[in-house]
Formats: sequence, C-alpha cells, structure tokens
Amino acid sequence: MKWILSFAITLVMTVQAAAQDRRPSHCIAIADATPGIRYLHTASYSAPVPQFSVRISYIDHAMFLIQTPGGLSAITDYAGYIGAQDFVPDVVTMNHAHSTHWTANPDPAIPHVLTGWGPTEDGIDHHLDLGEMLIRNVPTDIRRGFGYVERNGNSIFVFEAEGLCIGHLGHLHHEPSDEQYAALGRVDVVMAAVDGGLTLPTPVIVKILKRLKSSVVIPMHWFGRATLDRFVAEMADEFDVQRPGTSEYLVSLRTLPSRPTVVVLEPRYLPVFDD
Repeated sequence: MKWILSFAITLVMTVQAAAQDRRPSHCIAIADATPGIRYLHTASYSAPVPQFSVRISYIDHAMFLIQTPGGLSAITDYAGYIGAQDFVPDVVTMNHAHSTHWTANPDPAIPHVLTGWGPTEDGIDHHLDLGEMLIRNVPTDIRRGFGYVERNGNSIFVFEAEGLCIGHLGHLHHEPSDEQYAALGRVDVVMAAVDGGLTLPTPVIVKILKRLKSSVVIPMHWFGRATLDRFVAEMADEFDVQRPGTSEYLVSLRTLPSRPTVVVLEPRYLPVFDD
C-alpha cells in the first residue's frame, strides 16, 4: 500500500513539475486584443521580417508560412510541396482529415514535425517553445463517413510570436466547445476554412469567427471564388473586407486593424527567386 501511495505522489509531482516548465500562454492569460491602428503588407517571403512583426504567406489550400524577425518559420497543414526551392521551415504542423493537409513523408531536414492527431483517440498535446515562437494545439474531432467521429483527430494550432496570437483552425468539423474556446484564448489573427460544407457550412464558420472576435480573419480552403465571395458577404456586416491582391501579410500588435477585418490573400507557392 505504501509503495502505491509513494508512486501516486511521485506521479503528481512529476506532472506538476512538467507543467511548471512550460512557458505560460499569454494568449490565454490576456482576454482582449490590443487596440490596433492599421494593417500592412509586404512583398517577399525571403526578406527579413521587421522587428515586432510577423509575416504570414498563403502558400496553397490550408498551408501558410509564418515567419518571425529572428528567422523562425512554421508552415501550417503541411502537405509536402511548397514551391520549387530548397526552403526548409523550422516547424510544420499537419492534420490528417484529408491528404491535402498532411504528408506521410515530411522532409527529414525539418526539425519539428507536429501532427494534429495522436496514436489514440486521446489526441496529442503540443507545447513547443522555441523562444521567439510558442506553438500549442487544441484538439478537435473529425467527422468520418457513416456517422463515425474520430475523436481528437484534428488540431487547431496556435502560434504565439511578437505578442500576437495566431490561430489556424485546420480541417475543423464542428463548433468548438466552451472548453475549447477557453483553451484557444485570445486569437488576434485566424486562418479559417470557408469551403461552405466540406469542413463546415458557411453560417457555422461565420458564427465561430464572430465569437472568436479576431482582429484579422484570413480565409483559406475556399474551392473557388463563388464560395469565397459567399463567405465574405456573410461577414461583411461586422467585418471590413480587404483584398490586397497579394499572398503575404505583415502584422504586428500596433498594426492590427481597429475594426475586425477579413483579409483575402491570394495563394502562391514560394518562388525560387524573389520578384
């Protein structure tokens, strides 16, 4: 009996120590976004990122490149091909609802490959602290055929950098629960699938985004202009809409728009040379 009690105490102390080693998430701790002034755009994914800013480049489908001033880079829903060049990101995240959101053979040179699913339906827990960027996840379920639901098969990934909280909803198939909303915390910039049905019907994703109250919403996974325009029209009553005609967006706490804004980026594979 004594050894069972001793083991239990040791286990609790180990879990507590592990939790104490984690850098706290400021996105959960701070409830409200910092008021902003304006939004900015930049021209080249290979150019240095200005101080206190984060650059987001829309590559394709649900893949975005997120870069920091210190040179850290992460690619979301990494499907393998990002363009005809030798760029190797520090981190890739993946979700396996569909093959366009992950690859079974990521480049072995990538230091950190984070899957949105675990070996069991308990899911997976990521809390990767790279100093200039903290990456964590909130597991969600996947809707499969014949009414089957894969518990915790998808993840919403949150990237915390330069004081910003950047969320990528992945292949989200249901509205988050109150507990999942709380785990997300503040989300200043969010990338959301707006295909109108393959992930979620347009009214449902609009409801989610209006509850998140993100300063910037970047549509992804839209399968054509008609679907994208339908989503934008549903958001236009509460959000400004910007169509800069570029694939890249440069943002900082100071340049977050004062009114919530949908920023429509144009997907573009990373070029071999800057242009």
